[in-house]
Amino acid sequence: MLRSPTAEQIFADIAGYEVMSAGTRQDADEVVSAELLDWADEVFVMEKRHAAQLRSRFPTSLRAKKLVCLDIPDRYAFMQPELIALLRGRLRSHLMK
Repeated sequence: MLRSPTAEQIFADIAGYEVMSAGTRQDADEVVSAELLDWADEVFVMEKRHAAQLRSRFPTSLRAKKLVCLDIPDRYAFMQPELIALLRGRLRSHLMK
C-alpha cells in the first residue's frame, strides 16, 4: 500500500512531469477517480489486477491512455531502498522519452 506514495515522492521533482499517486482501495489516502485518470497522460499500476480493476471501472477514462503495469508486489515499506531501486529501474525507459 505504500508503493504509489513512494513513486510519487521520488519522481515529483523531475522537470517536465507532474505525478500523483492514487490507490484502487477505498481506504487509500487518494482513491483513483475518473477525474484523476482524465488528468493523467499515462497511468502506471503496480500489479496486473490493478490494471484490470481500472479497465473495468473506468473504461471511458482509459480509452486513449497508456496503461503500464510495473509488476511490483506489495511487500515494501514506504521509501524502502529496494522499492526505490525497482521503481527507478522499471520507470527509466518511460522517463527517457
